[in-house]
Amino acid sequence: MEWIIRERPYRPGELEYSYLLEFTVKIHGISQGETLFTRVPQEFQNELLYNNLVIACLDQGVMRLALGYMKKMRELGHRTSHLVYNRLIIRNSAPGRRKLIAKDLALMKADKAVPHVSTYHILMKLEANEHNVDGVLKAFEGMKKAGVEANEVSYCILAMAHAVARLYTVAEAYTEEIERTITGDNWSTLDVLMILYGRLGKEKEVERAWNVVKGFHHVRSKSYLLATEAFGRVGNLERAEEVWLEMKSVRGVKETEQFNSLMSVYCKRGLIEKAIGVFREMTGDGCKPNSITYRHLALGCAKANLMKEAIKNIEMGLSVKTSKSVRSSTPWLETTLAIVKCFAERGDVENSEKLFEELSSAKYNRYAFVYNALFKAYVKGRVYDPNLFKRMVLGGARPDAESYSLLKLVEQYKP
Repeated sequence: MEWIIRERPYRPGELEYSYLLEFTVKIHGISQGETLFTRVPQEFQNELLYNNLVIACLDQGVMRLALGYMKKMRELGHRTSHLVYNRLIIRNSAPGRRKLIAKDLALMKADKAVPHVSTYHILMKLEANEHNVDGVLKAFEGMKKAGVEANEVSYCILAMAHAVARLYTVAEAYTEEIERTITGDNWSTLDVLMILYGRLGKEKEVERAWNVVKGFHHVRSKSYLLATEAFGRVGNLERAEEVWLEMKSVRGVKETEQFNSLMSVYCKRGLIEKAIGVFREMTGDGCKPNSITYRHLALGCAKANLMKEAIKNIEMGLSVKTSKSVRSSTPWLETTLAIVKCFAERGDVENSEKLFEELSSAKYNRYAFVYNALFKAYVKGRVYDPNLFKRMVLGGARPDAESYSLLKLVEQYKP
């Protein structure tokens, strides 16, 4: 780009200057980007260039400067792009800044920015990550009121949010909407469909989606892993193994994540000997086990009633550095909850509570079924706690019929 501007083999247009500005800020910093902006011919210091400059400022974390240029755009009568507001919302999505999103949306409305489906997707995904199904629906309703048409991504977010919340009837309805609105052979949508059909227990639909994915010129390793886990969810272990071995022969197995996928299938079924076999193959191939590996093994041991070994694997996993994104991911939380249920069946309140703290920190405890798993530990352990109901309500969960029944049983152990 710099060569084009310097040698001028042809006259640069607004796109060339916009790209040059973007790359200059990324490589040389915001100050050189601003200098370049002043040197761009006046005719190209237009809406596109200003929007790129604001986005560059936001990407560099220079908030005040970005807001200053947005003010300048208003004065010049330039419209601010929805991409700017998307970045503002993402920047303010951190726990301590979430309240600022309302201000971003108000600013967007005041600037008369054209509503875009991607903005609502960000809002929906933020609520889904907080396990707030009502919040997801509220953002979706806001999108419809704004006259923005939903697409396959919209329904993917809605279906996954309800599937994670175990509201399977609603999840199935939104899955049908995905099928209705899907455009072309979008591998990311097909990956989501495999996950959803696995959760809904629809083996034929998993197979159908997988066959479409296999027809692509290039099949990603991630798609193989999702298909393996989906077949495992519907109980077809033989098919799960076939897909995994096909990936091994076609693409090779060189990463811990690939071994973890098959291990998770075995551990959910309590097939600990098979899981250990995969673990040995993984370490033999030079792949280092991570916290996810140990969490799967902990579940496998717990399912096989090897509780001491389960606790040992949990502790080994805790000694490995784990990112916040992993600890708040749905697979991690669901595996942890499954282990809690195993401890609960044995009346082990202490270890159930320890793992429940992880679920609470990720706000996974907003679902009644998560608290119900904990309540079972108190019932099986014949332990009384007068604060269980209060904890549930304050944790953001709505008690269901099972919750009230379990709490009544806990009352029987009142000293």
